Amino acid sequence: MAKSSEFGAFMEKFTLQPSPSQHQLPLSGLSFAVKDIFDIEGYVTGFGNPDWARTHLAATTTAQAVADLFTAGATCLGKTVMDEMAYCMYGVNKHYGTPTNPCAPDRVPGGSSSSSAVAVAAMLVDFSLGTDTGASVRVPASYCGILGFRPSLGAVSTVGVVPMSQSFDTVGWFARDPIILNCVGRVLLHLPDVDPIKPSQIIIAEDCFHLSNVPSDRTAQVLVKSTEKLFGAQCVKHIILGDYVKDKVPSLQHFMDKGNEDQEDNMPSSLAAISHAVRLLQRFEFKNNHGEWVTKVNPDFGPGLHERIWDAVKVTGENIDFSHLVRTELRAALIALLGDHGILALPTTPGEPPKVQENPGESDVFFSRPFSFLSIAGASGFCQVSIPLGMYDDVPVAISLVAKHGSDAFLLNLVEALYDTLQEETRKLKE
Repeated sequence: MAKSSEFGAFMEKFTLQPSPSQHQLPLSGLSFAVKDIFDIEGYVTGFGNPDWARTHLAATTTAQAVADLFTAGATCLGKTVMDEMAYCMYGVNKHYGTPTNPCAPDRVPGGSSSSSAVAVAAMLVDFSLGTDTGASVRVPASYCGILGFRPSLGAVSTVGVVPMSQSFDTVGWFARDPIILNCVGRVLLHLPDVDPIKPSQIIIAEDCFHLSNVPSDRTAQVLVKSTEKLFGAQCVKHIILGDYVKDKVPSLQHFMDKGNEDQEDNMPSSLAAISHAVRLLQRFEFKNNHGEWVTKVNPDFGPGLHERIWDAVKVTGENIDFSHLVRTELRAALIALLGDHGILALPTTPGEPPKVQENPGESDVFFSRPFSFLSIAGASGFCQVSIPLGMYDDVPVAISLVAKHGSDAFLLNLVEALYDTLQEETRKLKE
């Protein structure tokens, strides 16, 4: 099949099958694709940039997460296009093209795990692997109308994955079906089957939903009705997340400068400050990982990306200790809020996917606003899932659920329990 008929999803197509087994394996008969950031023995890991591919040899081993999927019986159909050096969240790549968003062809697919999401949304594979450091599974899942899971920090092995920022790097995955999402999660997380646990509370972040371009009756209210139907009205709580975080995370004061004290887009200053702290630490760790290579090779990067990567290479260690302190305080604050089986609900992103011709890679505005929402799970190390809720104004709509670090099995089971009711409530709105 020609690349054009596959939505521009694949960097390289091949078929790697699992070893034969006499037992019924959990992922037997399922196909998957892999973001070109994972090592597969015998193939060059391209990291979204031809200069990277040119200056690196073929991998001699296979990434642990990919090997786990083979062991579980899945078949790999190829490597997918990604944003250069995983440094953008929109899916634009000047070298390999912008993959077509099957859900909204005039919109970007999201990145940096762009084509991993596209391959699933286009039904080219049953599931796929991506990575999520800043948002790189959750954003493309949201933009392409599929499920995307970012696990708890450290829950899935990153051995054999090109690092970006180790304080935030996670291996995530996409699926169209919540049962497959859960099955893949069990394999990657090395978890046994456990009985679903009723959530103690589902907390609606009211301020975040009010900032969304999508009316809350299409998002928050769909979740509220579904929760009430399945678990009872007493399960639903509400919070002004920005106020709670501002009160409980005092170290954010170091990141509340004039640049984010008075937000033009009404983003709470505390959430913008989390984003600021996260991005500073990400840039610093990216520099430590790749600054020497960038300086030596002077790679050809796309517009906007060139400036951001070189800014990272020049970043200093100022305020890095405060970034780590924000992570510690935020994790403690969210543990206190959620407890063992609480859920925080918010929009995956506050806005719709940008149009392809807008080239969002060149605009920091496109980048900073959604990152304020997405940094909550990133900074705390909590797990998060993006769940599609149909279309609104011809673009995909999604909601996110966040659970405590280490509660991945609980969250995966909850998605499976909620999914059909969420879709049913969404359909009712169209009647």
